[in-house]
Amino acid sequence: MTDNEKKLIQARHRLEEAQARDRVKQRKARTRRLIQEGAVLEKALPQTVKVISRGTGRSAVAAAAYMSCSRIYNDYDGVQHDYTRKQGLIWQQIFLSDMAPVEWLDREVLWNAVEEAEKTEDSRLAREFVVALPVELDRDKWIDLLTNFIQANFVAEGMCADVCIHDTGGHNPHAHIMLTVRPLTKDGKWQHKTEKEYLCVRDGEERDFTAAEFKSAQSQGWEKQYQYKVGKKKVYMPPSQAEVQGYERISKYPKSTKYGRQNPISERWNSEDQLALWRATWADMTNRFLERAGSQERVDHRSHAERGLDG
Repeated sequence: MTDNEKKLIQARHRLEEAQARDRVKQRKARTRRLIQEGAVLEKALPQTVKVISRGTGRSAVAAAAYMSCSRIYNDYDGVQHDYTRKQGLIWQQIFLSDMAPVEWLDREVLWNAVEEAEKTEDSRLAREFVVALPVELDRDKWIDLLTNFIQANFVAEGMCADVCIHDTGGHNPHAHIMLTVRPLTKDGKWQHKTEKEYLCVRDGEERDFTAAEFKSAQSQGWEKQYQYKVGKKKVYMPPSQAEVQGYERISKYPKSTKYGRQNPISERWNSEDQLALWRATWADMTNRFLERAGSQERVDHRSHAERGLDG
């Protein structure tokens, strides 16, 4: 990365930080207005999960520093993100899966490891969402609720979670949750998100195989296809067919699917069904905690439209 590219990234991050401060001010102003008007803050669950991606100019390190009100240096772009003046943090915790290295309990080490693993300019770095915490529960109950939810739904699935509780005077308690998006191997190494698929042929039939699968498929007669010059055209065919015809190969890259094969674990984590399950589980666990606390309040993970409340 050149010095000019680093300067552009640093300028973009400074702009994001200024915008984030403005959003905090706006939320505080809105909270004060609602309280003055005697409004009741709605207990809501996120309809969608936000993805922290370089493609949208975001950084996992910056997001972690912001929610933890801390100072973290990003090894990837050389930017130090300092949110130590931010207020409202009342609890923070990092939860690691059994496969994760213990040094990732250090927030800076964890999110720099995530940044280092992703090589492209549009890489998805982390998954992020915010959950409202019931004012009917105290701080210890919030922590118990979050711990139970995160251990059962994320850590048990192999994710690492970075969690922070924010509250400003008891008016809007909520938790920020950041999750890793790349699965881990048993020895704590990052797995692939997607794997290249080669479109291979045998007796006129075409099938896709990953690199690992092709080793076995090749012994069964399957061949990769390459581009050959046929007259003025470029045609994909297996080497055995091209050699018989005497065609000249013009590309070293075999034919493959456009997007590759998604890691089945990542595919499940990214699915709409999984998001719906997380939201329903959060609502169920929150309601059990409210019931045990003797409160009549309940939360509903469904949207207003799903509950017929719109219009």
